[in-house]
Amino acid sequence: MTYFAVEYLYRADADVAAIRPEHRAYLATLKDSGSLKASGPYVGTDRDRALLIFEAADQAALIALLDADPMSVNNIIETRTVTEWNPVIRVFE
Repeated sequence: MTYFAVEYLYRADADVAAIRPEHRAYLATLKDSGSLKASGPYVGTDRDRALLIFEAADQAALIALLDADPMSVNNIIETRTVTEWNPVIRVFE
């Protein structure tokens, strides 16, 4: 299994708050399945942004999860950055 850091930048004209409950419910299912390790919005940024930490078999499996996120399905995300991450201190185990 591989860890990934995912950053979302939400569209400036999107109603992020309207989709947030559905998004968080979806993320809860990913947490329960063990895929999502941590997530949350950045604080004090000029635009709505979020960081999500995942553990997945590979990037293709992760992309499938991200594509099913209501934020993606509803075209709320302007950019999505996926970076493989090597947590030297494994706080999620």
